[in-house]
Amino acid sequence: MDQLTRETAHILEQNWRNGFTVPTSKLYPFQWNWDAGFTSIGHAYFHLDYALRELQSLFSGQWANGMVPHIIFHSENETTYFPNHDFWAAEVNPGAPGKPKTSGITQPPVHGFVLENLLHKFPDNPAVLAFVKDLFPKVVQSHRFFYIYRDPQREGLCFTYHPWESGRDNSPIWDESLARIVIDYSQLPAYTRQDTKLADAAERPTTAQYDRYVYLLQLGKNNRYDGPGIFAESPLLVQDTLMNAVLIRSNQSLIHIGQRFGWDTGELQEWQQQAISRFREKLWNAELGTFTSYDLRGQHAIPHREIGGLTALFAQIPNTEQATLLNDYLRSLHQRGYYLCPSFDVDSPLFDSRRYWRGPIWSPTNWLVYFGLKNYGFLDTAAIVRADLLELVEKLGFYEYFEPQKRLAQTLTTGYGGNHFAWTAACVRDLLQEGEGARSRKSEVGSGKF
Repeated sequence: MDQLTRETAHILEQNWRNGFTVPTSKLYPFQWNWDAGFTSIGHAYFHLDYALRELQSLFSGQWANGMVPHIIFHSENETTYFPNHDFWAAEVNPGAPGKPKTSGITQPPVHGFVLENLLHKFPDNPAVLAFVKDLFPKVVQSHRFFYIYRDPQREGLCFTYHPWESGRDNSPIWDESLARIVIDYSQLPAYTRQDTKLADAAERPTTAQYDRYVYLLQLGKNNRYDGPGIFAESPLLVQDTLMNAVLIRSNQSLIHIGQRFGWDTGELQEWQQQAISRFREKLWNAELGTFTSYDLRGQHAIPHREIGGLTALFAQIPNTEQATLLNDYLRSLHQRGYYLCPSFDVDSPLFDSRRYWRGPIWSPTNWLVYFGLKNYGFLDTAAIVRADLLELVEKLGFYEYFEPQKRLAQTLTTGYGGNHFAWTAACVRDLLQEGEGARSRKSEVGSGKF
């Protein structure tokens, strides 16, 4: 454990770029939105200043409409990534900052619960208190973006129109929507992928998927990335489980913070009341025994078991019966010889244990599920989720994602994707701390706090 702790410190330091953290040095050379939230949690164990600067740097790219973009291009000279800032052309929206350059879409809004996490760890630190007071209204404004621009029917559930926004780029949950897109290659702008030059193509999204990602990027650009035309025109409109669960959990964190400082939380509580009830009502799939995303364009549930449904535990959305079913599902996977938690249904013909979000294990989703299970008192299953990730990292390295099949993982010497990955290091460091202090924190089970 001491060796793992030293390695997490080394990786986070290695990926630090004078104000922000890159996920990994070559494959992702900029700052990513939800990555920044998790890396802030990790940095706080070694450099509190880095933890605060990470979020300050991210929010330097916030748009006037409240959106926090999914990529902040702090360097305009880096050419090893596609799509770069010039392809996004975020300046089509007058509210986009001139500097830093940014992408035109967002990612899961983790920053509310990250802010609470920092405050929980440093409850009386003057620098943290000042930081929280400064960032709080910016995070609230980022939530307002979702409820104004991504919930036109005022349901309390936001939609995503690009798979990259969900953080689960090529999950099978997008397949049906992406299949609706008929590419006119005379209209698709020319582009050259960079990711497959740096990582095994067998572990990455396919070319056909990438063509559709670019199509949806262009659709967003044509509508200035926040116009009503997105809702009217996009073939992909999904109320995603993970995106909405993270938003709900961050709402609750902001309410906790606001109540501590005596700030007005009325708007947050209105969002929260509607969002939780609608999530429970609309996204629970009784046939599958899990929460599933909803296809707004097709007007039906997307009937797949996948990691997004399990993140509802983190937001304390399920009732006791629903939570028990989710826990039982994870226990069954463990008994069948899988590491927890695969990102997609291992019994589906669409499951691919090696390819990105179509099956592999990811450290941040294990982190979310770990704390979600603790919310409901499923401490034994939470311990398995934690131990599995630590075992994979110890055996295979601090990679981007990992093989979930134990029999196959035992034949490997590395994980998948990028190595020396920042959010893997950050999540591992936090979960190592959980092991050190687990007994003393048992009284907090069900509190929704860290």
